[in-house]
Amino acid sequence: MENETDVTARLGELAPAVDAALEEFRAKNIVHRLWARDHTVWKDDPADIRNRLGWLDSPSVMRRAVPDILSFAREARDAGFDHALLMGMGGSSLAPEMFRRSFGVKEGCLDLDVLDSTDPGAVLGYARERDPSRTLFIVSTKSGGTVETLSFMKYFYNHVSRALGPKKAGSRFIGITDPGSSLASTGADLGFRRVFLNDPDIGGRYSALSFFGLVPAALAGIHIRKLLESAGRSAAVCREPVDPATGRKHGAWLGAVIGQAARTGRDKLTLFLSPGISGFGAWVEQLIAESTGKEGKGILPVDGERPAPPETYAPDRLFVRVRLSGDATHDALLDRLAEQGHPVIDITLGDRYDLGGECFRWEVATAVAAHLLGINPFDQPNVESAKILARRMVAAFREEGRLPDDAPTLTAEGVRVTAAFPAESLSDVFNRFLGAARKGNGGGRSYIALQAYVRPGEDTWAALQVLRSALHRKTRLATTLGYGPRFLHSTGQLHKGDGGNGLFIQITADMPEDAPIPDRIGKEESSITFGALKTAQALGDRRALLDAGRPVVRFHVGEDAVTDIGKLTRALGD
Repeated sequence: MENETDVTARLGELAPAVDAALEEFRAKNIVHRLWARDHTVWKDDPADIRNRLGWLDSPSVMRRAVPDILSFAREARDAGFDHALLMGMGGSSLAPEMFRRSFGVKEGCLDLDVLDSTDPGAVLGYARERDPSRTLFIVSTKSGGTVETLSFMKYFYNHVSRALGPKKAGSRFIGITDPGSSLASTGADLGFRRVFLNDPDIGGRYSALSFFGLVPAALAGIHIRKLLESAGRSAAVCREPVDPATGRKHGAWLGAVIGQAARTGRDKLTLFLSPGISGFGAWVEQLIAESTGKEGKGILPVDGERPAPPETYAPDRLFVRVRLSGDATHDALLDRLAEQGHPVIDITLGDRYDLGGECFRWEVATAVAAHLLGINPFDQPNVESAKILARRMVAAFREEGRLPDDAPTLTAEGVRVTAAFPAESLSDVFNRFLGAARKGNGGGRSYIALQAYVRPGEDTWAALQVLRSALHRKTRLATTLGYGPRFLHSTGQLHKGDGGNGLFIQITADMPEDAPIPDRIGKEESSITFGALKTAQALGDRRALLDAGRPVVRFHVGEDAVTDIGKLTRALGD
């Protein structure tokens, strides 16, 4: 059966390269070998490949789990829960957030929030705003050892214990993890209401259609059977052999476009999304960035960049619009971009539930694009570098009571700057830093990554987006924006593993309040706070980028981050 989406493409000069890739796929039987779990599609060594292809079966396997998931969702409602707080990072949090933002919450179901920030203000905000007697806490981590997730779990378990008593605390928690993980045993020991054990052969960023995505979605009242039906239709189409003559634009076709675009210098995959499905962008961002950003290669997903005049886009872009039927928001802009020679793809969904099929299509596309780049799309070899350095800084904090940090090189307008060069003003900092950008395609064109280690909030995000747009206008470079430490589990791999084209602007902020992280669950002793952990993660990531030869400038702003980010934006125009 055809997938219920409509796909059109205006590829221009990219078309012959895509046709050649499709012919290669046909000649080498790539689609069949993908479904046969043939690791040599990517590498001779099967490590981190053969045991990472369980997602291919998710649409069919998870349909058998639907009755159990729905039964649990009814149990949660009957138990009096009206809110859920999912605590996770990366693949454990982005799919639930995408589903929540796309579908909202069905009346009478649990209002789902996602906590993936170690900012103490964010943690304390949920502790103050959510009634622990009516909130179901979801601890979600594949490995069972994600430091942020375990810190959240310890904090909120103690919070619930103080409010309701230790005997009732466990029944307010569930876990989603792999069999044999430490969370599986912890959940059993503490009397969690339920622990869902996922297929261990599914990597985090490919887990949207598994327990990690579907359990939170069901709790919010989302029709998970429809999501899986859509995914099943997409899987059936994606499984068909490549036949360029049919023009079928399934996952392998999309992967051919993305991969060949990157190989020809158009490695900035720029997404335009209908407002009703804008959360899909952050999910795709992790999937593409973490899967392809390695071995000196990479495809940069550009999500949420505000539309700009066509002449401001450089020839390193591939534009993909994913829209709901009837949305013509970006028609005029995309027409002009195509006229100017940029490749443009349009994917139109029949309704929001076609996101299930779209998730599967993009998973296949990512795996196929990685084949063209000659990389393994299922590992993340550079993620650990920032974690190691953050752990060292946490150890230093516990031993010395402070974090090792470089002295600022400039203080101006209340903003402290740390850079590898002297400067006289904020404007001077930007001019010197951005002057190092590579503007040509030889060796790759630069991009700008804004890394915001500040408390998430609507006003803050709006201020950051204004700064981001100003950076694009000034440089014509592609820009990305992410909150830290969230992006470490998404684009962080690409930042250290790609060809070194990024210019990294790190923004940290004063934190007016802090919250202790318990050393052990159920105990009050604490040797570190969320504020210290977040600072250690920022410092560790900065050091990892510098060690990888990446240019980094850090702006440390005050408690009023919105006002100080505005100062940075104005400095760009000076």
